[in-house]
Amino acid sequence: MAQLHDLTALEQGQAIARREVSALELTEHYLARAELLDAQVGAFAIRTPELAREQAIKADADRDRVGLSPLHGVVIPPKDLNSWAGVRCRMGSQAFDFVPDANDYAVIRMREAGFVFVGKTNTPEFGLPAYTESDVGPPARTPWDLTRSAGGSSGGAATAVASGLAAAAVGSDGGGSIRIPASCCGLVGIKPSRGRISVGPSGEAIGELGVQGPLARTVADAAAVLDALSGSFIGDRSPAPALPRGASFLQASQQEPPRLRIGRFATPILVPTALDPECLLAYERTSSLLEHLGHRVEEIAMPFDPELYAFFEMLWSCLAASIPLDFEQEQQVTPLTRWLRSKGNQVTGPELALAVSALRTLARKAMQITSDVDVMLTPTLAQLPPLIGALRDDADPAADFAAQCDFTPFTSPFNLTGQPAISVPVQWTTAGLPVGVQLIGRMYDEITLISLAAQVETAQPWNTRHPANW
Repeated sequence: MAQLHDLTALEQGQAIARREVSALELTEHYLARAELLDAQVGAFAIRTPELAREQAIKADADRDRVGLSPLHGVVIPPKDLNSWAGVRCRMGSQAFDFVPDANDYAVIRMREAGFVFVGKTNTPEFGLPAYTESDVGPPARTPWDLTRSAGGSSGGAATAVASGLAAAAVGSDGGGSIRIPASCCGLVGIKPSRGRISVGPSGEAIGELGVQGPLARTVADAAAVLDALSGSFIGDRSPAPALPRGASFLQASQQEPPRLRIGRFATPILVPTALDPECLLAYERTSSLLEHLGHRVEEIAMPFDPELYAFFEMLWSCLAASIPLDFEQEQQVTPLTRWLRSKGNQVTGPELALAVSALRTLARKAMQITSDVDVMLTPTLAQLPPLIGALRDDADPAADFAAQCDFTPFTSPFNLTGQPAISVPVQWTTAGLPVGVQLIGRMYDEITLISLAAQVETAQPWNTRHPANW
């Protein structure tokens, strides 16, 4: 008999609406699982059982209201980069330990949707690395092999969902931080278009790379979370256009896409690096499946120029340098953060302005080159989930950063363009590790991406189980 955590997030929401289970009962179930398993997988930066119970009781009291989210009362936590009023925030760093006095806009949307927060999920320091191994908590591990990383920076969110400690989760993605852990943990991870979800109330960071989005076990669950998060607030500079009246991302997950022209390439973008054969096999098999489904799949040239890497590295280091730290805090950050900040502090204002302008030009050129295809297909990652500690190199932060780029050469360029992208799980390796592929859509066209991902999921059902005996 299926346990509560085996139900999809939408099935849980339906069970709450039909009064087959209460939000409080569901919350207690997840709290018990977190107590039992969190130490093994490193999902949470902080757990908040009493606040979760209060939220669940309120969700039960409100469940007869009209117009509720289909995920009302379901356990879907934020990340420890989110500001949640009254709850401790560390941002994965020994340098930060504070209690926000207000919710950020994504948390406001989550609470309006009736999500229950059993805690805040684990993140590496300031969300900078592609692995989740901070100095303030245990590493986030993929539950499919506890010796291996859940990826980053939303590794805690991903392993929480994959381990059955939350029905879905909200992550953030400035260079692949949703899609990377989605592939490592066998999940659907959506990086929406820039402006689809408000990053307020703080101002946009340099280059506007970062967005927030869902991690879930099914395309429909991820789409429903995206519906709840989407929308602008007063003062948002470049909000995404609203969906047509009556349309939703959840609805898109239940519709067949039209016949699409899909351009594919497997040439690593950010750096020249070798692809693991399993990652390439997942890409080839998905290409064949898409053709079988009636789409036109064709080889296209990798659309980005080689100088992309130098400009991206400069921008990433300036983002690290822009984090406000006093002298004492500076001594507490990891060697990687200190190295990035040192590089960023050496960049002059005119050099940064040139880098941002050059990156925008390269992004615009790439979108123009690929404008005749509806969707692009690439591997999500160049490598399988790495062993814990394999990427982090405190003795040589430059080698650490280079290893991360070799691991994730396909993700960050689409933070530069702002296009929506989704990692979809499509394959198990012979060793039992999940592998995802990345689908990239036209700007603001999450509808097509979601309907295509759902079609792939239906044609090749992904095993949404949790690890054996969990």
